[in-house]
Amino acid sequence: MAALPDDPTPALLSRLNQNINALGSAIEEIGIWIDQRGSTETYHRINEHLETLSENSDAIAELLVDLIVRWVPESDAHAEE
Repeated sequence: MAALPDDPTPALLSRLNQNINALGSAIEEIGIWIDQRGSTETYHRINEHLETLSENSDAIAELLVDLIVRWVPESDAHAEE
């Protein structure tokens, strides 16, 4: 694993977002499998939850970009004091 920056917050949030997206994709695959076996009610409930992930995905990505743009490494923050 690469060395962590002084403040790992942006990297951590980015990785969490990647995990959320990966889980959403995996759950979507499971939902398709369930739907093919005739459990459409379960499939629809899964899709409702996936819609929440999808609706939040763009906002999370935009906020991560904003955070990374504003992020000042700890060493630079001390230099400004």
